[in-house]
Amino acid sequence: MTTVLSPEIVVVDSLAERCDRCGAAAKLELSLAGGGSLAFCGHHANRYADRLVPMAAKAAVEDGFEWAGRSHSV
Repeated sequence: MTTVLSPEIVVVDSLAERCDRCGAAAKLELSLAGGGSLAFCGHHANRYADRLVPMAAKAAVEDGFEWAGRSHSV
């Protein structure tokens, strides 16, 4: 059986980052377990949620944004 650990999720008022995929305003910023960080707009954060959750140590989610990755949290 494989266990997937959930990242620590914190809600922030706003993020100053831009999406690493398309350049739109970021709604999610991840601190990666292996080091570094990634930022995503709402569309890309939800599109790639299944892939992002296992690699994230911490997720900063903009207040009011419903990230699909939360459903993977245990």
